[in-house]
Parts: sequence; structure tokens; C-alpha cells
Amino acid sequence: MFTIRKGTEADFPEILALIKELALFENAPEKVTNSVAQMQAEQDLFKTFVVVNDSGEIIAMMLYYFVYYTWVGKSLYLDDLYVKEAFRGNGIGKQLLNQLFKEAKQNNCKRVRWQVLDWNEPAINFYKKIGATLDGEWINCDFDTKQIKNFHKDN
Repeated sequence: MFTIRKGTEADFPEILALIKELALFENAPEKVTNSVAQMQAEQDLFKTFVVVNDSGEIIAMMLYYFVYYTWVGKSLYLDDLYVKEAFRGNGIGKQLLNQLFKEAKQNNCKRVRWQVLDWNEPAINFYKKIGATLDGEWINCDFDTKQIKNFHKDN
């Protein structure tokens, strides 16, 4: 048995632990530079849902924020959805997405968007099963902190 609720600041340490667990699953643990202090300072920029089991342990989380896409308007971006491995296959991911879509509907969002790694077949199959449109045409473009600083030096 588990409960889904909105995450709070008190949940940040467990949420960050799940983010690090997700990064390990995605073979990129060194890329997580976030901290609880940073999350506290920037908490107005994101929202979370957490899944808590009967023991009070957070076993899954979803982090999202509102964005504006020029083609459609107000939208919701799902940055991370993670369920601890031992709890997968119990419908938790689908229930979290249900909460996300309710949030999008209540906030009059025109789109919900997220990304999935091209090698994550279980997630891809899950998203296809629930009816998501997977677009292989767009490529991510990122600048990290160092690149942002260097760009301004060079130009």
C-alpha cells in the first residue's frame, strides 16, 4: 500500500537521494551537482509528487515545472519520474502520471512534455502503452555552468 502526495521541503533529502539513484541508473551519477540547500533556495522553480509506503519511506518521486512553449502556450514539463527498483511493476509510475495529467488539466496546460533515454526500453514501452507520442526528431542542446561562463568570455 502507498500514498501519493505533493512533496514538501522536508522531503528534499529523500528526493535528492532518488535523483542520485536515477542518475546512477542512467549511468551518469557524476552529473548530479544539485544539493538539498540548492533545492531549498530554488524551490519556487519546481514542484514534486512523492509516493510514500506504509513505513513512511519515499519510494518514488516526480519533479516537474511549468513552462511556456511558443507554439502552444502554457505547458508542464516532467523533469524526472523515478520509482525505486523494488517497487516497480505495481502501477506507481502510471498513478504518478495520472497525478501529473490532473495537475496539467487543472492548470489549463496545453502540453505535457518529458524525455526518455533512447536505450531505456522498459520506459519507452510504458510510455507507448499509455499513448504518449515519442518524437525522435528533436535533439537536446545543453550548456552547463562552465560552458555558459566560457561562451560569454569568447563572444
